[in-house]
Amino acid sequence: MPHIGIKMLEGRTEEQKQKAAQAVKNALAEALNMGDHYITVSIEDYNAKEWQDVFKSEITDKPDKVYVKPNYDPKSLL
Repeated sequence: MPHIGIKMLEGRTEEQKQKAAQAVKNALAEALNMGDHYITVSIEDYNAKEWQDVFKSEITDKPDKVYVKPNYDPKSLL
């Protein structure tokens, strides 16, 4: 514990995903001053249309849970 779930637009390579997962895991371990063996990371890919629903349910509908706010309109991805 903790588990980090990354949701993003499709199109990244497996190598990019592995690199991102490792970087996020390492950064969180450092920020929380904990061993990285407790941290897991998953990545889910979405197309631009699917992202509209994800954005609403994960970002728009949970403003108190989003610590880094978006700086774009998801409709611009369509």
